[in-house]
Amino acid sequence: MSEMQIIPYGNHASQFGELRMPKHTQPCPVVVTIHGGFWQSKYDLTENHPICEDLTNRGFATWNIEYRRVGETGGGFPGTFNDVISAVNTLSELKESYSINLSNVVIIGHSAGGQLALWLASRLGTFREDERFTTLHIPIRKIISLAGVTDVEKMWDIHHTQGLDSVVAHFLGGSPEEQAERYKISSPIELLPRCVEQVLIHGVLDRHVPVQLSEDYYKKLKESNGNVSLHVFEEAEHFQVIDPTSHVWETVIRSL
Repeated sequence: MSEMQIIPYGNHASQFGELRMPKHTQPCPVVVTIHGGFWQSKYDLTENHPICEDLTNRGFATWNIEYRRVGETGGGFPGTFNDVISAVNTLSELKESYSINLSNVVIIGHSAGGQLALWLASRLGTFREDERFTTLHIPIRKIISLAGVTDVEKMWDIHHTQGLDSVVAHFLGGSPEEQAERYKISSPIELLPRCVEQVLIHGVLDRHVPVQLSEDYYKKLKESNGNVSLHVFEEAEHFQVIDPTSHVWETVIRSL
């Protein structure tokens, strides 16, 4: 087990990250991991412990971030978004005490964390100014979305069609009709950031986030000349993409 430091980036109990450093001393690349769980407080960053251990053993520093989620004060829109930005910005402070290379930062997001990771790309260079959101100061080299929610409106529609109480509505404060603008500025497929390389990895057997979401995002971003690649695995389900013992994980490592 690698040594882990728990470091707060805000005053709320969920505003912290787990920093793991490899044993060597030279400045190392950083992987920021954003967990899934449909933005709900009953799921947390422990989901990413196995992949963070694996990545740290491979020589990456890992910054596994927690954030305020639905069910917590300040969770949802826009608090969750600002927490993710603040957590990534904290890397500049960590650099003062830890040997990390901030010119080589990769974001890995799983499921709802994939939505947040891809959304972060739209904040690069602050080309979309919005006073509701904190400014992102850290350059990002690559985004890797693992079974990511690339389209929040389509995700809401899937839940609605299944007769479920959509967690997307709780996250964004209403249905697409009630919060049309929030859906538009939260959904990666509406933003289509082109300023950073993006890698999409998804399993066909995924019953939580259909692979079609990644396929649609890939097609639309490719058509707009975005730097994006898609890897689809016929026999993989939702959680195999974050299993460091699975064959899918080998593709994640090659992508890094």
